[in-house]
Amino acid sequence: MAQVHLNGLNKVYPNGFEALKPSSFHIEDGEFVVLVGPSGCGKSTLLRMVAGLEEITAGELKIDDRLVNDTDPADRDIAMVFQNYALYPHMSVRKNIAYGLQNRKVGKAEIAQKVAEAAAMLNLGDYLDRKPSQLSGGQRQRVAMGRAIVRDPALFLFDEPLSNLDAKLRNQMRIEIKALQRRLGVTSIYVTHDQVEAMTMADRIIVMNAGRIEQIGTPEDVYHRPASTFVASFMGAPPMNLLPAMANKGVVEFAGTEVHRHEAVEGPLVFGVRPEDIIPDALGEMLLHVDIVEELGAHRLLHGKIGAEQVTMHVGKDTEIASGPLPVSLKPDAVSLFDRATGTRL
Repeated sequence: MAQVHLNGLNKVYPNGFEALKPSSFHIEDGEFVVLVGPSGCGKSTLLRMVAGLEEITAGELKIDDRLVNDTDPADRDIAMVFQNYALYPHMSVRKNIAYGLQNRKVGKAEIAQKVAEAAAMLNLGDYLDRKPSQLSGGQRQRVAMGRAIVRDPALFLFDEPLSNLDAKLRNQMRIEIKALQRRLGVTSIYVTHDQVEAMTMADRIIVMNAGRIEQIGTPEDVYHRPASTFVASFMGAPPMNLLPAMANKGVVEFAGTEVHRHEAVEGPLVFGVRPEDIIPDALGEMLLHVDIVEELGAHRLLHGKIGAEQVTMHVGKDTEIASGPLPVSLKPDAVSLFDRATGTRL
């Protein structure tokens, strides 16, 4: 296992584009950290800098207490799993898994033992003599993981490893990867643009936007206490409702109704509320005019308007939707407040 320290890590390309603004954070031994954000936000660049595949423009990168800014990738004691599997098509599964060990001049008996252990762990025992073309996408991804596991690295790096798989297989594989990481106890950094993967797999999430870190926190922190309107709108499916409000003497009002009290706020702001935190309430002062009902089996999503603002509400499958406006209220303490100009949490 390893700790990872980033201190002011920065990446600027020769054309002047700053792909990663100075970033600092610390990853503990055995922690599973997920970098999440939209395409082009800098998450893969950061991962490749940790791997040694991108040069560092400024700042320090340490694995444990060892400064590795100029250390070759092969000497960083890491293993990386890529999006495209990167398997050798002419080699069997057994040879693909063993290839890195053979290059390191590991003995044949030890290679055979490590390959057998990895294959058993990943349910690949029946496929060791097949070629990658004879495997499904999920099986190929397991082979790529097996090749990483036999290295016995201090640090695992995952670069969007599930993005080529269908939805059902992605769900299965993310459970398997998380369970495997727990079993091995290896420090891991995982890159994805899928916020569901981030929420379900991470010990901590690092949300990135336009080359900078927006928020670092547990899945619960990031979901319930977003640091900005960007995080609030990116994390969650459906995302948080972000609505204009006005604060007067500590009372926050939306659509003519008091929705929150906070002595430190005044003037125009944005308030956020998750769809599941809006509840049907016969005594509710706000009226949701429902336009569309999405039937999702276990629950429903109601899309409509409160006043002039578009709102999404999450209800159980047995909730009756009467004709006409639906009276609603907000769960206590479920409101987040944001600065209207900067988007930062108040």
